[in-house]
Amino acid sequence: MTDNRIFLPRFGAVCGGVLALSIGVPGAVEAFTGETAATSLVIGLGTAFGAPAVVAFHGHQAHASGRFGAFAFAANMIGLGLFTGVAFALNLVLFFQEPGQVPALTGAVLRVGSLVFVLGSVLFGVAMVRAKVFPAVPAWGYGIGFALLAVFAALPDTPLSALLHIACAAVLMWLSGAVWRAHRALA
Repeated sequence: MTDNRIFLPRFGAVCGGVLALSIGVPGAVEAFTGETAATSLVIGLGTAFGAPAVVAFHGHQAHASGRFGAFAFAANMIGLGLFTGVAFALNLVLFFQEPGQVPALTGAVLRVGSLVFVLGSVLFGVAMVRAKVFPAVPAWGYGIGFALLAVFAALPDTPLSALLHIACAAVLMWLSGAVWRAHRALA
């Protein structure tokens, strides 16, 4: 029988690592090649690993983050759900469209989804910083980095956006590693 006190955090940590690789590796490649169909595919599909990772991050700090942490987690999960759709659409659907083919309504929906993700990411980052369970650098990095990533997603790719992808990947690896190490001790 599986002990979910160990399995679920570890599963979330592994998903965080996969998400980090799906953000960071394409970001590094795009720094030299620009956006390609292959890098867009990896980023678009990698977003599926975000929810289990965030659940593990919240579970790791829930005892210390209080009501605000629970609210921030909920806001982040809703924003992440919306932004997963945005990232999927941007990387797997709209990437193959001509710029003038995207209807105005689609652009508005993508912006609203991104805004909710920005707010959720900032709130969850603040909750991590306040809870002081995770190291300060990745806690701050989560709130700032992912908010910026959502803003940069709507802009043309630049070396700066590629660097941001790599920084967000590092934050995810750090947070995922903290969760993994904490639950390795329980095994």
